[in-house]
Amino acid sequence: MVFFTIDQVRALMDKPDNIRNMSVIAHVDHGKSTLTDTLVQKAGIIPPSHTGSTNTPFTHIRDDEKERGITIKSTAISMFFKSPKDVVASIAQKTDGDEFLINLIDSPGHVDFSSEVTAALRVTDGAVVVVDCIEGVYVQTEAVLRQALTERIKPVLVVNKLDRALLELQVNKEDLYRALSRTVDSVNAIITTYHDPALGDVQVRPEAGSVAFASALHGWGFTIGQFAERYSRKFGVDKAKLMGKLWGDNYFNPETKKWTAKPLDASGKPLERSFNAFVLDPIYRICDAAMNAKRDLLEDSLTKLDIKLAPEERELEGKSLLKAILRRFLPAGDSLLEMIVVHLPSPRTAQRYRTETLYDGPLDDESAVGIRECAANGPLVVYVSKMVPSRDRGRFYAFGRVFSGTVRSGLKVRIQGPNFVPGRKDDLFHTSIKGTVLMMGRNVDPIQDVPAGNLVCLSGLDQFLLKSGTITTSETAHNMRVMKFSTSPVVQVAVEVRNPMDLPKLVEGLKRLAKSDPCVQAWIDPETGEHIVAGSGELHLEICLKDLEEDHARVPLKRSTPVIAYRETVRVASTMTALAKSPNKHNRIYAVAEPLGDVTEAIESGIVAPVADLKARARILADDFGWDAAIARKIWCFGPDGTGANLLVDATKGVQYLSESKEHLVAGFQWATRSGVCADEPLRGVRVNVMDATLHADAIHRGSGQLLQPMRRVVNAACLLADPALQEPIFLAEIQCPLTSVHSIYGVLHRRRGQIISEDARPGTTLYTLKAYIPVAESFGFAAELRGETQGQASPQCVFDHWETMQDSPLEVGSKVNEIVQRIRRRKGLDPAIPPLDSFLDKL
Repeated sequence: MVFFTIDQVRALMDKPDNIRNMSVIAHVDHGKSTLTDTLVQKAGIIPPSHTGSTNTPFTHIRDDEKERGITIKSTAISMFFKSPKDVVASIAQKTDGDEFLINLIDSPGHVDFSSEVTAALRVTDGAVVVVDCIEGVYVQTEAVLRQALTERIKPVLVVNKLDRALLELQVNKEDLYRALSRTVDSVNAIITTYHDPALGDVQVRPEAGSVAFASALHGWGFTIGQFAERYSRKFGVDKAKLMGKLWGDNYFNPETKKWTAKPLDASGKPLERSFNAFVLDPIYRICDAAMNAKRDLLEDSLTKLDIKLAPEERELEGKSLLKAILRRFLPAGDSLLEMIVVHLPSPRTAQRYRTETLYDGPLDDESAVGIRECAANGPLVVYVSKMVPSRDRGRFYAFGRVFSGTVRSGLKVRIQGPNFVPGRKDDLFHTSIKGTVLMMGRNVDPIQDVPAGNLVCLSGLDQFLLKSGTITTSETAHNMRVMKFSTSPVVQVAVEVRNPMDLPKLVEGLKRLAKSDPCVQAWIDPETGEHIVAGSGELHLEICLKDLEEDHARVPLKRSTPVIAYRETVRVASTMTALAKSPNKHNRIYAVAEPLGDVTEAIESGIVAPVADLKARARILADDFGWDAAIARKIWCFGPDGTGANLLVDATKGVQYLSESKEHLVAGFQWATRSGVCADEPLRGVRVNVMDATLHADAIHRGSGQLLQPMRRVVNAACLLADPALQEPIFLAEIQCPLTSVHSIYGVLHRRRGQIISEDARPGTTLYTLKAYIPVAESFGFAAELRGETQGQASPQCVFDHWETMQDSPLEVGSKVNEIVQRIRRRKGLDPAIPPLDSFLDKL
């Protein structure tokens, strides 16, 4: 039975100090969804018997999530809780009463679905990071934590799967403490690496209560604060002081009744660490008594700890009995709720320091002020981070967060897509909101209105929004900043219908697929007419194609073998200035190309951004990358699509009519960077300098028809003169395995052009962690081969890491890169041979 009503939820929405918007993030299989169930169970949405190993997690809605046992789509749920008075008293930030609204999003852990994590983090303020106490911090743990800190999300930590340490590995108390301490230190090392001064000190500390230790599978967990509260009541000591003593190198001498930092007493006798003696010891005693049927000792422990079991629970034995006792003694939902309420920020607190990273406009306009103040009576600003399929087939809810104002049904709004620019009407729509609903896991509940600081689903907007956008009532509002995904859609496949009559259904299905996933891309190749679907990895593509065939298009499909997206670049500056003339021969454009170098990564990480202040951006390029300050202020655009890692720079002096022709030259540059000269793949890391131009005095003779083509040709010619190269995407593979499997893994990686970058023994275990770079082109079937070679003892986690320039030249006939280029060109229906320089370069 649910312990709250929608009316109670709506009443709390008006108290932004009592709201916590949070995501649960972790590596795959570290127990996020099972841990989420403990909180859902505490809210009364599912019964206690539903949590644990025998049931599907509440947030696993899709059939393939249930079959595979992993989260594929992030799921939101709003829950009402009443918190104990002593917990409320320990909250540093302002609160209004002891009732709290927790808006929780359970996000995927598999790297292929990282875009779902990004979309979840954008609309939340805090993150519960879950780490397996045995396996420790993985590459994906670091990836999602880095994303959280980039979005200025405050983390707390849950070290999960303590049941494995107790029952499976049976480690002693000191070894368990050291394993837990290593995990906390590893997480803090990542937090320090990506520290943002605006967030303040967000390191997680067990002694401060921002770390919980749990067994989500068995439904129990604790923070040091809970044990300190228990002992402070029993012995009449200060809880805060005691918390500081229950972690780290602190020891209690029972003879002198004093605390010490030394592990030996005056006579040289060893003392037990306080965490082991006061926190782990009661758990170990219960575990030993329950698993070894020591009923007398068990009854004694139950009496001392005031644990009351139901009659049917007393009949249990072994692991079932242990689970029942520890759930009564240390309910995981209680420790999780305490940590979220005390240590994660409210929307009112978080939006003060998040506004400058969220809002693209001036920080003193009415929308920015409304966001910063989390003002329910301010101008409406809603950021839609993803589209969620509704029960009406083909329709979608716009899922997002109200950052300012109040959204309600019937309200007339402006919908600003990601390409909207203030003052222009591109990507701008006007409509009315059809309905507002709350996401409640697998269900939705209608609600009258939703004020600032809350999550919301809006209906009736799916025809105007593709994946994300800004909804506002302010005429002067700028966009909320576009999300940066940690993965790229580098794996592509062509799809076609088996029955030509079903082609319209495929086209419509591709549109719906593109809406349903933040990262998937679907388009028609203009050269070949093929329908292309691009995903971030093998599993992501498999899930997307399954959705396309079964849900969105609902027609049988044929699919090609997966292909890889490449990028074109240049290695050196052009050996001469390229020239291209307009068809009427009255206009001439002179340009050179050169590599961007480190600026490429700066653009992709957002350090050098298209929307940044011109002078500030020029100063960064001059100070950090050695650019001439005057040239740095003359960047015309980024490409392709105005955001890519290529730059068009005006290096001319005193050219007449250039400013009037700029728009056409920019359009030609965008065209050239979208499809490069060698393989018709996008350019990356290329700077094109327009050195000079001769333009006709009459505007009619220098229109787009005269300048678009020569601008594209001059960029192509400049690239051919600058030693063109091909870049391939590279995965970072992390593999955990026993020592006996390491040799087999080396063999598999060698066959697939893999490169080992680190090999570490995991302390306290017989496991090794290998990290290696492997080309995405070689990754198909990699996991299956690895499992086969190691008898299932090793499985890789692959995350897109970087683009790497291939060694050979695409212009060298017979080279490996030339063969790849020819294969790509044939696939796209082009002449296999790269066009010669003469076809682009004009002579004076």
